Amino acid sequence: MADLEKIFNPESIAIVGASESPGKVGNVIAKNILELGYAGKVFLVNPNHENILGQKGYKSLKDIQEKVDLAIMAIPSDLVLEIIRENAEKIKNYIIISAGFSEIGKAGKKKEEDLKKLAEENDLNILGPNCLGIINPEIKMNASFAGGMPKVGGVSLISQSGALAVALMDVAQEEGIKFRNVVSVGNKMQISETELLEFCEKDEKTKVVGMYLEGIKEGRKFIQVAEKISRKKPVIILKSGKTEKSQKTISSHTGALAGSDEIIEAVFSKTGIIRAENMGEFLVLIKMASVCPPPSNEKVVILTNAGGLGVLAADSFKNKQIELLEIKKETREKLREFLSEESSLENPIDLLGDAQEDRYQKALTVFSEEEAGTIVCLLTPQDQTPVDKIAQAIVDFKKNSTKNILAVFMGGEKIASGKMILEEAGVPVFFLVDRAVEATNKYSQWKKVKEKNQEEETFKNNEARKNQAEELIQKAKKENQKSLNYETASQIAGLYGIEAAESKTISATDNDFSFSQFPVVAKVDSDKVFHKTDQGGLVLNIQNQKELEKAIEDLRKKFPEGNIIIQPMLAKGTELILGIKNDEIFGPIVVYGLGGIYTEVFRMVDLLVPNLSLEEILENIKKSRIKFLFEKTRGQNPHNIEEVGLILKGLLDFSQECQNVKEVDINPLIIYNNDQKGVAVDIKIVI
Repeated sequence: MADLEKIFNPESIAIVGASESPGKVGNVIAKNILELGYAGKVFLVNPNHENILGQKGYKSLKDIQEKVDLAIMAIPSDLVLEIIRENAEKIKNYIIISAGFSEIGKAGKKKEEDLKKLAEENDLNILGPNCLGIINPEIKMNASFAGGMPKVGGVSLISQSGALAVALMDVAQEEGIKFRNVVSVGNKMQISETELLEFCEKDEKTKVVGMYLEGIKEGRKFIQVAEKISRKKPVIILKSGKTEKSQKTISSHTGALAGSDEIIEAVFSKTGIIRAENMGEFLVLIKMASVCPPPSNEKVVILTNAGGLGVLAADSFKNKQIELLEIKKETREKLREFLSEESSLENPIDLLGDAQEDRYQKALTVFSEEEAGTIVCLLTPQDQTPVDKIAQAIVDFKKNSTKNILAVFMGGEKIASGKMILEEAGVPVFFLVDRAVEATNKYSQWKKVKEKNQEEETFKNNEARKNQAEELIQKAKKENQKSLNYETASQIAGLYGIEAAESKTISATDNDFSFSQFPVVAKVDSDKVFHKTDQGGLVLNIQNQKELEKAIEDLRKKFPEGNIIIQPMLAKGTELILGIKNDEIFGPIVVYGLGGIYTEVFRMVDLLVPNLSLEEILENIKKSRIKFLFEKTRGQNPHNIEEVGLILKGLLDFSQECQNVKEVDINPLIIYNNDQKGVAVDIKIVI
C-alpha cells in the first residue's frame, strides 16, 4: 500500500454526495469540513446541485480540474465502485462512508470484493467502507459525520465502531484527553488496524495509540507491527469478544483450552500491547499515557486527606507488580516535623481532614528525593479543604519534579475547578483510586517492554528436520489418516527433542501380545479416538500377561479397526499437557500447563506465541500458572525448568516448520523432580 499521509493530511478534499439537506450524512460532512477551520481546498460533488452550502457544486469528480488528494464517498453503495473506477487514475485516496457492503450479506460482500480488487489494481488507499470517517484536529479537518473538533494532542484513536468513537470523543472532552487523529475503520476492507499502526509508528506526533477492536485481520502481520511500535510508544487496546461462544468444532484438549480470548491475551502480552479490560480503564490508561512518561520504578507514595480513602488505596495494590514504598526512619522524622500525632506515617500518608495546601506541599517536598517513581495525591472536598489551592500546590511541585504525579479528587462540583487546574497543567486526575493504581501498574509493565532487548528472535528452519517431519505427515495424508498413529507421532516428537514413552503396537490382525515387563498400560491408537479415557480406550495398571490379553480383547471389541499400544506403567510424576493450536488468525499457538484427566476442568494453562527464544520461554514459565512446579515448596524439590523450556522450544520449532498441522496434543507429558527425564505418554498430531 502507498503512504497514508494524504488520507490524514490532505491539501484538497472532494466530498461526493455533499448535500444541502440538513441531517443527511453528506450535509454533515460538508459542513464539518467547511465550518470547523480546514484550510485546504474543498470540492463539493453532487449532480443535482450547482451550488451547495454557498460553494460551487460539481456534477462529478471528473469535472474537478485541480488535484484532489482525498475523496470522501457519502453516496449509495451501488454507485461507489463505478465512480472510483472512473477516477482511479487521478485520485488515489478515498474514505468510503457509505454502508451496504459486506456487513449486509452476500450481495454486499461481492461489491466489497470488487472494490478491493479495484484498489489493488490501481494502487488506491481506501478507508472503510461503512465507516464514520477521520478527524485530524491539528489541521482542523473533520472528515466525518461526528460533530465538533477535539483538542489537539498526541492520542491517535482508532475504532472499529464509529458510534463508540463519537462517545469516546465526548467523554474525552470531559477528561481532558487530546487527539492527534480519530479514525473509524469500518469494514477494514483494505486499511485495517495493522496499516494504521504502521502509520502511527512512523508519525512523530502520535504519542499514544488507543484502539477499540472487535476482530483482528492478518494476525501474523499484526504481531510484527505491534511488537515494533510497542517498543516506541504505548498501544492501548480495548478488545471485545471475551465471552465468545461460537468456537468451531475442536478435536483435542489443546483446541478446547486455547479459546479466542486466551489467544488475544497471549498475543497482546507478547507484543507489549497494554490491554484495557473495560471502557473506564481504556480511558484512564489513555489519559495517563498521553500526559505522563512511564514511571521510573514500581514504588508508589500516596498522600491523602481522608484515612478511609487511603485504606482503599492500599487495598488496590493487591496482586499488582507496583508496590507502596516502605517509609524510612529518616523520612518519618521529616514528616513528623509538620504532621500531628494523629497522622499515620505509614504509606499511604494521612495528612488528616484539615490539611491545607501547605501540608500537601511540604509532604511532596519530603518525597521529592525519595525512591518512589510515582506520587498519588488523594483528596476529598471537606468543608475546610481549599481544593483549588491544593491543586495549584500539586501543579507547582510537578513543574520541578521528574516523578509521575497523579491526583485522585473524589467529588463533583466541589472539585471541578481544581480538576481543571490540574488537567490544564498535564496532571491526570482520577475519580476512583483503584483506577489510578491499575493504570499505573499496567503502564509500568509497558516500560519493561520498552526497555527490553530490541533484538527480535528470528526463526530459521532446520531443513533436514523439517523434511523428515513433512515426509512422515504426507505419507499419513496419502493413507487418508486424520491424525498420525502413535509410532509416527513419536518419531516426529523425537526430531524436536521430545522423548516418547517406549511402546509396542499391535495391529488388528496381530496375535503377539507379549511385553517385556509389567505393569503396563494398553490403549487404543486410532485417528477416530481423541479422548481415550472418556471413550473407554485406556486400561491402566495391567499386572501380568493374562490381564494384558483380557485388556486387548476388550479394546478390540470396542475399537475393532484401531491398533492397540502397550506401554510400561511409568513411575508417578507431574502430568503436563503440551500442544499446538493452529489459529485461523494468528497461526500456530503453543499451549502448556497442568495435564491429565482434569486438564479442561482446572484450565491451568498458558500460551506461547512464536517466535520466542529459550530465554523468553523460561521467563514465560516463571510467570505462568504452573510456576510453582519450578520452585522449592514444603520440602519438595523443584522440577527442571530448563528441561521443560527446551521441550517447549522444540514444540515451537515444530509449529513453525510444519504449519499445515492442525493441532498437536501431548497429554500427558510426565516430568519428575529428580534425575529422571520427562517423557510423553500420549501424542496426537491432527493433520
